Parts: sequence; structure tokens; C-alpha cells
Amino acid sequence: MRKFVSFIFLFLSVLSVAQTKTVYTDIDNKISKIPVELRNSTTGIAKFITDNFKTDTEKIRAVFYWTATNISYDVSNMFSPNQLETVQEKIENTLKSKKGVCIHYAEVFNDISNKIGIKCRVIEGYTKQNGKVDNLAHAWCAAKIENKWFVFDPTWGAGGITNGKFIKKLNSAYFKVEPSKIIASHMPFDYLWQFLNYPVTNGEFYGGKTQLDKTKKYFDFEKEIVLYYNISENDQLFESAGRIEKNGLKNAMILEDYNIKKKQWNNLMQNANIEKLNTIVAELNEAVVLLNDFIMYRNKKFKPTFSDEVINKMIQTPREKLAKCQKDIFNLGMVGSEDKSNLISIKKTIAEALVQADEHALFVKDYLSKSKLIRKTMFSKVSWFGVPLN
Repeated sequence: MRKFVSFIFLFLSVLSVAQTKTVYTDIDNKISKIPVELRNSTTGIAKFITDNFKTDTEKIRAVFYWTATNISYDVSNMFSPNQLETVQEKIENTLKSKKGVCIHYAEVFNDISNKIGIKCRVIEGYTKQNGKVDNLAHAWCAAKIENKWFVFDPTWGAGGITNGKFIKKLNSAYFKVEPSKIIASHMPFDYLWQFLNYPVTNGEFYGGKTQLDKTKKYFDFEKEIVLYYNISENDQLFESAGRIEKNGLKNAMILEDYNIKKKQWNNLMQNANIEKLNTIVAELNEAVVLLNDFIMYRNKKFKPTFSDEVINKMIQTPREKLAKCQKDIFNLGMVGSEDKSNLISIKKTIAEALVQADEHALFVKDYLSKSKLIRKTMFSKVSWFGVPLN
């Protein structure tokens, strides 16, 4: 079972922003009047936004405003979020209770954004306030607006905690933030999601050295993100873990996320290899059936009569299948301790079957090289290999 990083954050201080009339006031007022019947699902919210707003900036502002003002920070569960919730359960439970911690804000924001056609993703990482790195992981979002990535933190944009109580206060400082600015306070575990051509290391983040440094090696994050979305989940996890390690396992939060990704990759690889093993077993079953068919035919002294070509094919086909099974199973990666003994047993079965197939192939080769008269004297009873595997 996947173990989740605890995405909780004590947003004790927030950037001060005057909550007077802004360029977004009309958008905020309109989204605040969304009909009650549309508020309980991201599909309903997305429909209202799509029907009432035109540009991507207007739409993403509506998403931010709705998420930040309609969800209250769940102070009572800030240190014990339900780690067994699926993404969909997080979203549904949050919309129902109108409460959650940062991962809930982020998942709701992300789901609505994607449903209105804006490319968005949840970012996992840690943060810094007033020069101090927090010791709990955080989650926020990034979305691509007008072909450029911006960062959004609906949790920090929702308000703050004073004397143990959540105080709602919209903070637009965390709406559509330039990656080069937000990096001073928000550090992704995987530097791919910094959206910077000269990524900041974890050590630099701790030291407050987040300014642009062109002496570093250029990193084409746009190209790398395109590649990321075009590879398998296995490869995504593998490469992400590599970037996390490269950027420095500076604290326990980073190390935990790194280990989670490695474990997820390991589990996916094992599952994929078990699927391959099942395919190998199915091919082995076919090969054993064909081998036994040949043995039966040989015990009947090659009756009825077939051409030499057909007889040769009758043994070469299972032999080739068994050889392929042997090659595939030895190229198979890890399958986990539970299937290790089964793997050993299958390897042994393939090897034994292949030995018999080779012996029968030699017999056929010798048989076909003889005259018809001598062929009649070559038969002796041979036993079946056994039965196919279940």
C-alpha cells in the first residue's frame, strides 16, 4: 500500500495584501454566486466556470477564489490526515465537509483546473517562512496559463491560523505567482517542478540563495516536462527519484518522498514483471501441450504418416517456445519475495522440458536421416513430460 507524505502546513504567517477592489473583483463576485446545486462536485464548479468566464486567467482566478474561500483549513486534523484516502475521496470529502489540509485544497484546485481545460498538477514539497524551514511537507499547484507555468497555493491563499483557530482571509499573493519568486518560500521535492532553467538546490534553499544563477548548467524544464508526460509511470518515478537525490537529501521530508517514489517504482516494476511471468507461464503451458502431443505421436510410431517437414515442425515448435520461455524468464527482473519460490519452480520446469525437447529433436534429426526401413526399428516407448502448469 502506498504511504503518503503528510501534507500539512501551519501557515502561521501570510504575506499582507490589501483586500480592496482589484482587477479580479468582478471575477470573484461572479464565482461567489455559483448556484448551490453546482457546488458539491468539481464537475459542477467546472461547468459554471466554463460557462461564465472566457480567458484562462479569468478561469484560473475563479478556481483559486472558489477553492480558497470555500474550504476551511481543518485545524483538528492538521497532524493526522487520512492517508488512506484516494485522490477522488479527498476531493469528494472536501467538497462535502468544506474542510481539509493543504493536499485537499491542492487536489480540488487541480481537478477543477484540468476539467476546464487548463493543464495543472499538484506539486509536493516543503516550505520556508520568516527564514525558517518548516518541518512538515506541503502541497500546492502549478498551472500553464497562456503557454507559461505559474504557481498557485490555495491553502496559503485561504487565510491563516491564529491562536489555534483558522481565520479566513483571501490572500492573492499566492495566485498566479512567477516560479522565480515563489521559489523563495516553496521548494518542490523534484526540481523539475521549480519551472526554472537554473534550478535551486535544497542546500541553497536553506541558505536563502534562490536568486538566478546562470553559472549553473542550463536545464530546459519545458522540454523535460514534455518528456515526462510522454514516458511510463515507471520511468516517471525512476527519473523523479533521480532528480530528488541529485538535488540533495537535505531533510527527512525529502528523504521520505525519495523513498516513497523508489518504493512505488519498485512495486510497479514487480507488478509488471509478474504480468510478464504470467505470460511466460501461459507460453510454457502451450509448449508443454505441444511437447506431449509430439511424445504421444512418437509413441504411436509416427502414425498416421506425416511428411518429414511436418514431423520436424512438431518438435521444433515446442522446443523454440521453451527456449524463448527460458530466455524471457532469465531476463525477468524482481518479482518480490512472495513469488520467488514460484519463479524458481518455473525456471526448473522450463529447463527440464527443454532438455526433453532437445532429446526429442535429436531423435527426429537422426530419424529423418535414415532410410524408411531403418526408421521402423528406431521406436521405443517414451514417457510424457508431465502436465501443463495451472
